[in-house]
Amino acid sequence: MPRTSPLIAVLLDENTSGDGSRYEASKTYFEAVDAAGGLPFGIPYLPAVIEDVVENFDGLLATGSRFAFPPDWYLPGETTAAPPSPRLEAECKIMEGFLARDKPVLGLCGGMQVLAGLRGCRLAADTTKISTARRNHCDPAISHGVALVAGTRLAAIAEAPVFEVNSLHRESVAEAPEGVVVSAFSEDGVIEAIELPQHRFALGLQWHQEKYAGKAHPGNTVFGAFVAACQEP
Repeated sequence: MPRTSPLIAVLLDENTSGDGSRYEASKTYFEAVDAAGGLPFGIPYLPAVIEDVVENFDGLLATGSRFAFPPDWYLPGETTAAPPSPRLEAECKIMEGFLARDKPVLGLCGGMQVLAGLRGCRLAADTTKISTARRNHCDPAISHGVALVAGTRLAAIAEAPVFEVNSLHRESVAEAPEGVVVSAFSEDGVIEAIELPQHRFALGLQWHQEKYAGKAHPGNTVFGAFVAACQEP
């Protein structure tokens, strides 16, 4: 029988907060894709798998991460406290491969930052420095509001123009060049979502939408839109 559900590559994270010796990923990434009708598969950072992943999977979900990006991705004079990781090279090659083939890409938290960095955005190593309220965006006990930008794809997808999200990122996108559309801001002015309108589906969310899998949340429709785009010819 022909396969009807799209194959979604879910890039695994790693325990960079420890010794970096293990792959890891929250089950909610897989649950969110499954609930939206996709078939999720965890992808390691092995050079040998990159070509097959790009050619044989229908969409890419780039997960959260805790590793250093290239120095020129950051605002001038800023440096990151995150450790290096072999994930960076593999993720960049896989994501560029998907974008080159116009296959859908959804980046969450660190995955959004990779999408942004590949398209010329500048990152802040400490989000509190660009927050108008010097607000902490890296505390799982805190939630904050985001407002979607009217006329963007994200605004058309989500079930509400303003809603609460989790606060789980130390770094964030600070500047976006022409060709990268900012589609959401936090209440203290931090960029919370970007999209690449020249692609069929290329969207980044700064918050961890997957943590709302199985719950009522206006942003969960993003997973449905992503999987639907992966089913388009």
